Amino acid sequence: MKPEEDPTAEERKRDHIQLAFRSQVLQGDLDKRFYYEPLHNGHPVAGSWPSFPFLGHTFRVPIWVSSMTGGTAMARTINHNLARACGEFGMGMGLGSCRALLYSDEVLPDFAVKPLMKGQPLFANLGIAQLEQLIERRELYRIDALLNKLDANGLIIHVNPMQEWLQPEGDRFTQSPLQTIDAILEHLKMPVIVKEVGQGIGPAGLRELLQRPLAAIDFAAAGGTNFAKLELLRDTEAKQLIFGQLAQVGHSASEMVDFVNQALIDLGDKVKCPAVIISGGVQNFLDGYYLINKLRMPAVYGQASGLLKHAQGEYEPLRTYIAAQIEGLELAQAFLKVR
Repeated sequence: MKPEEDPTAEERKRDHIQLAFRSQVLQGDLDKRFYYEPLHNGHPVAGSWPSFPFLGHTFRVPIWVSSMTGGTAMARTINHNLARACGEFGMGMGLGSCRALLYSDEVLPDFAVKPLMKGQPLFANLGIAQLEQLIERRELYRIDALLNKLDANGLIIHVNPMQEWLQPEGDRFTQSPLQTIDAILEHLKMPVIVKEVGQGIGPAGLRELLQRPLAAIDFAAAGGTNFAKLELLRDTEAKQLIFGQLAQVGHSASEMVDFVNQALIDLGDKVKCPAVIISGGVQNFLDGYYLINKLRMPAVYGQASGLLKHAQGEYEPLRTYIAAQIEGLELAQAFLKVR
């Protein structure tokens, strides 16, 4: 097209002049995680991220809907919107705590979203404390019933000793979470994922989990919503002053990637867990793209707060947000290389 045939040329050039001084990126602000390689690819077309196997299903994008909510008036809207997005974009989803469904079906409609998933994986979610109680009461059959009523593909176990300790109504563990996890693995003939709840897991714990036949480890690292801190904020100011520093303890997703990479070297063929969900402080597609490429095993990345923010009303804002994240991933794949 000749310049005189471009009706936007004059306006665009005027914008360039007016915005030039506001468009400078200082050297110190550059994202040092990537090499920018603009020569090797054309612009990506929509849907160019290649499909891949994960958790026994086909994912079209490397995004996991991290466990969020349940048992509240807004949960039904949120869970249904998120499940619909998983079906449309080819993602997987972990429900928020399903504890309320162990003994009652009153809130089942809040969680019964599998028909919206279009074959994508849906995982139920229970805490270590509830599982320990079920073992003590010889009621593990309730887990099977829960998974059946949700038509879930497996179970997420959330490990949250600090949250339970700081929660005003919190439970107390009588045995180590590893003992409880092993008992559930022995009982349950379905995939199991283990996650934390916002403070991550240290190198010793990750090594233990990697040697167990889990479907995946979900980091739930520090940097996103920290449920220990959340529970502390629900308590008295005196307790916040005494125990506040405990919520500051934890590991970032980047740090945990390094822990896992080192463990893979050290453990070799002792590793039985085949995959990781990188979550906790993943704010955008660049964070996710960087972390899944830095990890030396199959991985997707989880987002909670970013998705939750757009899932509380009509579906279209959530759809627009996820589509933009995927577009960003495709651009990153075309032009960015992790250092």
